[in-house]
Amino acid sequence: MITVIGLDGSALSAAVTDALATATLVVGGRRHLDAVDVPSAARTVVLGNVGDALDELGKHDGDAVVLASGDPGFFGIVRAMHERGLTYVVHPAVSSVAQAFARAGVSWDDAVVVSAHGRDLRPAVNTCRAHHKVAVLTTPGAGPAELAAALDDRPRQLVVAELLGTAGETVTPCTRAEAAARGWRDPNVVLVLDPALDATSAGWSWPRVAVPDGWALPEDDFEHRDAMVTKAEVRALALAKLAPRPGTLVWDVGAGSGSVAVECARFGAAVVALERDAEQCARIEANAAAHGVRVDVVRAEAPAALDALPEPDAVFVGGGGTAVVAAVAARRPTTVVVALAALERVGPAADALTTAGYRVAATQLQASRLAALPDGAHRLAATNPVVVVWGERR
Repeated sequence: MITVIGLDGSALSAAVTDALATATLVVGGRRHLDAVDVPSAARTVVLGNVGDALDELGKHDGDAVVLASGDPGFFGIVRAMHERGLTYVVHPAVSSVAQAFARAGVSWDDAVVVSAHGRDLRPAVNTCRAHHKVAVLTTPGAGPAELAAALDDRPRQLVVAELLGTAGETVTPCTRAEAAARGWRDPNVVLVLDPALDATSAGWSWPRVAVPDGWALPEDDFEHRDAMVTKAEVRALALAKLAPRPGTLVWDVGAGSGSVAVECARFGAAVVALERDAEQCARIEANAAAHGVRVDVVRAEAPAALDALPEPDAVFVGGGGTAVVAAVAARRPTTVVVALAALERVGPAADALTTAGYRVAATQLQASRLAALPDGAHRLAATNPVVVVWGERR
């Protein structure tokens, strides 16, 4: 029998104590092994390489205990044990995320939880850009200081919860700059909060999944000047190729009214909208607010301004010439989508992406919409054709 025990600093239950007393193998991190009474006759394995520890558990003939932090089924070792086909019983404690929010006095049914354990920090950073309440499970080298530094100048309140459930526990509210400027003790959990974007209502499910109730929205859903808005049919294809989702960062270059930027943000992506026109920048902000999403609006001109932007996962180019496409491709996003009305720009844009090492495809979109005639009959009213060119990184 393998018993998985979650530890949160509270007293152990009788069932947990009994499991420990009969164990002949105890697996756990050094601090967990030091926190409990391990039977003198039991063999201990200090948890380092998870695969090696699971090998030991699989070979062991007798009762075994695995010690873990908080709830072992929440970003914990239970997943790896299940994948190995091991049979076990779990005694969870309070997760470190729940403890951190409780210590901070903040509700978390509307929070997003991400892990930086053994992963690139960028998805966690992008999630913090896009969402107003995020808990980040950190790891050495991807901790509070690194996270705060990567958030640039975003207006965020951080709460760093160190050594939860131990005598050395501390919970420190701080600014982004304060978090980036000092060292922190492991293990810790970081809450990244945007006080300007609180939830409007309590959630009915957890976690909240970023699936909008519709996309390729009508042009009239966006404030725009004249006809300067990406048509719904073009946005539908662009969204399919950009694949915006939580943890990703999308640029909208030459954003205009920001319809593409807003639609990407509605899917949970972090979004930067680059636009040189001040009036259009104001429209982007108004459209983002109207749809209840966050879009970081940068008033500047491409390609010169691109160097200062954070690394993108996908980019939509709605304005600018071949130089902009080439500069975007040089940043190596996974996908680049370019919408073009002028045929003369199609070849150069495709060539720029091909030269940068992208697999390139293109299609012309020309939709005809049902329109009423004065006598009550209907006709098909053609929209202007647009060529959508996209490149996918090899």
